[in-house]
Amino acid sequence: MWIRVAIGVVFVVVGAVWIGQGVGWIHGSFMTGEAVWAVIGIVALAVGAWLLAGASLRAGRRTR
Repeated sequence: MWIRVAIGVVFVVVGAVWIGQGVGWIHGSFMTGEAVWAVIGIVALAVGAWLLAGASLRAGRRTR
């Protein structure tokens, strides 16, 4: 389960950075200001949140 949490956290962080670069909040990359990276970031963030939610639900089932 810890690997699912670790991968989820990485997806959330990377997704947030890609959103920031895509909308122009984070400068210094070829991705800056490119809307496609904001969309890809949203997808990555959603996948990370799904992985974290799934890990949380599985942990809750184990304690019962």
